[in-house]
Amino acid sequence: QVQLVESGGGLVQAGGSLRLSCAASRSIFSINTMGWYRQAPGKQRELVATITSAGSTNYVDSVKGRFTISRDNTKNTVYLQMNSLKLEDTAVYYCNYRVDWSGARLDYWGQGTQVTVSS
Repeated sequence: QVQLVESGGGLVQAGGSLRLSCAASRSIFSINTMGWYRQAPGKQRELVATITSAGSTNYVDSVKGRFTISRDNTKNTVYLQMNSLKLEDTAVYYCNYRVDWSGARLDYWGQGTQVTVSS
C-alpha cells in the first residue's frame, strides 16, 4: 500500500500562484509515475500533469506554460507549481501514484486538496 498526503491548496486570486505537494509513504517500485489530476464541480476528473521516475513530464494543454510538475525521488514527493492561476483552475486536485508492471496497473490516490481561484 502507498499512502499519499497532499498539501498546499487554498484560496488565491486570479493571476496568483500556489504550490501543491504530495508525499508518498513509500515507493513500491522504482519505476513509477506520479501526477496530479483535478475535478471541478459537475465535471469529470482530468489529468493535469504527470512525471515519471526518470523525469519525463506531460501536461494537459490548458496548463502548459503556467504549471510545472517536479519530484524528489529521495523523498517520494511530487510538486505542482501553479502560476498565473485562472478561475477555471478551481477544482479539487488529487495526487496519483501509478505503477505499470507486467501488464498490471496499480493506482493510488490522495484525499484531494481544494484549490479555489477568485476574481
